[in-house]
Amino acid sequence: MLLVLFKRIFGGKHDTSADTPDIRVTPEEMVERIRGGEASRDAFIEAYQPFIAKVTSRFCKRYIDPERSDEFSVALAAFDEAIGQFSSQAGKSFLGFAETVIRRRLIDYVRKESRHLGTVPYSAFDQDDEEDATTVNPIETNEAMNRYALTQEADARRLEIGEYDERLKEYALSFAELPDISPKHADSREMLIAISRRLASDPALYDQLETKQKLPIKELCELTGVSRKTIERNRKYIIALTILHNGDFPYLQQYIKPAEPTGRELAAAEGVRA
Repeated sequence: MLLVLFKRIFGGKHDTSADTPDIRVTPEEMVERIRGGEASRDAFIEAYQPFIAKVTSRFCKRYIDPERSDEFSVALAAFDEAIGQFSSQAGKSFLGFAETVIRRRLIDYVRKESRHLGTVPYSAFDQDDEEDATTVNPIETNEAMNRYALTQEADARRLEIGEYDERLKEYALSFAELPDISPKHADSREMLIAISRRLASDPALYDQLETKQKLPIKELCELTGVSRKTIERNRKYIIALTILHNGDFPYLQQYIKPAEPTGRELAAAEGVRA
């Protein structure tokens, strides 16, 4: 792995000794070579993009797409900044130092992005950052990160609704009409959710739905024991739920997950088994 890594850094068609692969070179020594003009800064940054992505994902607590993520761009610039600021005399590894700089810049970015959501002064909680003699506020930072996470989640949910709406259009349905076709009573909704879950989990029946764009009503009646009239009356709702079950819609699927049994229900179940 290291050999491949350093081949990417030094590889090519050059013949100079400065570009010869050397798996014994540490990141700290690489930084010194870059500063001395003996190695490529861009190649070094490119080789460590997986590391940068990992640090960014860990900070954001979600997967980061290097091709589309603003946070990754911030982290990439921070890694480049770390190359210029690193001092081997500080007694810290370059990668450890780079991670600190990346996290610091991401915190600055989150604060900036969250400023329109409102801030609360927490100056009493200010702490000194020993590494660069600046003041950081853990409470304010945590608040900013929470607000930012909520904003990101809302954006992801909006995107997911748009994708779900496109899938519904294939069946002459739309997300906007779901409130109108949803049963008013909770027990009716639970029954239809259960029917759609059975349909989504049956490959043969689901294939019929996908292929013919029609609900296999007869088979569902036999499978669930529910009357044909009930299934026909709720045809659109069952189709919409089935698409939701088998699609890549993690946020929306939270709303149709089976309810966790209460302690009383579990105790009752244990009593029946006993």
